[in-house]
Amino acid sequence: MTAPTELNAWKALQNHKSAIESTDLRALFQQDNTRHDKFSLEAAGLHIDFSRHRATQDTFQRLLDLAREANLEAGIQAMFNGEPINNTERRPALHVALRNRSDAAIKVDGKDVMPTVRDTLKRMRSFVKAVHRGDFKGHTGKKLRTIVNIGIGGSFLGPKVVSDALRPYWQDGYDLRYVANIDGTDITTACRDLDPETTLFVVCSKSFGTLETLKNAEAARAWFLQQGGKQKDVKHHFVAVSTNIRAATEFGIDENNIYPMWDWVGGRYSLWSAIGLPQAIVLGMDTFEQLLDGAHAMDEHFRTAKLGENLPVVMGLLGIWYQNFWGAESQAVLVYDESLKEFPAHLQQMDMESNGKRVTRDGDPVNWQTGAVVWGGTGTNGQHAYHQLLHQGTRLIPADFIMPLRSQNPVADHHAWLFANFLGQQQAMLEGKTEDEVLAELLTQGMDEKQARALAPHKVIPGNQPHTAITFDLLTPEVLGALIALYEHKVYVQGHIWGINSFDQWGVELGKVLGNAIHDVLHKGDLKPYDDSTAALIRRYRNSQ
Repeated sequence: MTAPTELNAWKALQNHKSAIESTDLRALFQQDNTRHDKFSLEAAGLHIDFSRHRATQDTFQRLLDLAREANLEAGIQAMFNGEPINNTERRPALHVALRNRSDAAIKVDGKDVMPTVRDTLKRMRSFVKAVHRGDFKGHTGKKLRTIVNIGIGGSFLGPKVVSDALRPYWQDGYDLRYVANIDGTDITTACRDLDPETTLFVVCSKSFGTLETLKNAEAARAWFLQQGGKQKDVKHHFVAVSTNIRAATEFGIDENNIYPMWDWVGGRYSLWSAIGLPQAIVLGMDTFEQLLDGAHAMDEHFRTAKLGENLPVVMGLLGIWYQNFWGAESQAVLVYDESLKEFPAHLQQMDMESNGKRVTRDGDPVNWQTGAVVWGGTGTNGQHAYHQLLHQGTRLIPADFIMPLRSQNPVADHHAWLFANFLGQQQAMLEGKTEDEVLAELLTQGMDEKQARALAPHKVIPGNQPHTAITFDLLTPEVLGALIALYEHKVYVQGHIWGINSFDQWGVELGKVLGNAIHDVLHKGDLKPYDDSTAALIRRYRNSQ
């Protein structure tokens, strides 16, 4: 493949960046009072304002030139066509099939996968109905009321975003808990006040062998048995999402209650599948399918919209603009909705596990930056913490501000204040405050000129900090689906242009393999094969036991 740095459009962008490097956002808005209209787009219930970026119309055209020269349109179609874009594992990346709400076929190796996808959704609907009606009940005949999601990574982060964000849509009388970490505190806390007669555990592991998930599932089963349940009763309180039917049935799960996963869906893209069964139970299947509807709407926008009008494309290109041409290393995601508090964590996995790659699809080392350090949290909490770094730090950190126009939980004038802060922080990032402005303000307040001049530099806010504003009317299931899919596709846009495989994750494997070997010698065994530091820490562990 041709390295992106060798593309004519890439080189043109390098020159263009040098030409506009001194351009200030204030000046851009002063020169054009229609900038918002020119640099805003809408699709699938989302309004996205790109106007507050260090970019002109010429910049956007050059970024689109890069997308075209990198054959992005062909890459988008390749994904929807089921081509093996995950080349190291020789498989497609077809999470779009999981939320395909049309009658269109989506094929893998010439076979339409949609019948199996639709059949799984039907099975999920039947099971959800059975739980709600009490047809599927605990071993003592009581209705199951508390669902415990046992899974890690993509079987935890994305699903938790869904259940947290859609809390107002929960069915009455249900609770949902999560166990992911192998730290015993996690499973202990989750089980502390559970009623074993009314609890359902959903074990989410494609292999039914993921260390953390398997150990937590075994601990949950041990807890259930300690509470008076019998092994024959396990099938009334445990179901699974896995391809390893043998391991799941040996665990005690009824084969009829094992739901499929597919090789052509990566874990971080799996919340749309039966991995979402726990969320479907507490939300109701209708609500879960509305989530799929929203994601499908974004998929169709991504698949059919022109590049310049395509939300994931524009967001992906802006990320490349800052990461590769301005030297930015991180991306802040600032959610002004408490319901979305887990969203930045999900994006960390989605983005950093996907695009944290050091070689191209052909296996050649890259000499351009790939991936961003994704971080963030909720407003206004962040304003009293890390926003200081955004406003007066030395790093360039592009930010996404995300907020609904209406609250799911209106309280007095809280939402108006929240929205005012949402905009106020963006204004501060845009305009800042110059030293002359600070000085004039201090003098007007009556401060001595010498003191004012000494204090003024400390109160200067440079501004000119690039950011995107994402708004929507209300955080509905459809909007949430569209929002998550937007970022999924943004990640793919960037990976395609960088020439890397966004759908494998070999980097997560080595530490786990080495951890397994270390576990075997933690209590006894020869430490000579280990470096001095590792051996010393193992000895400290042994001495503590």
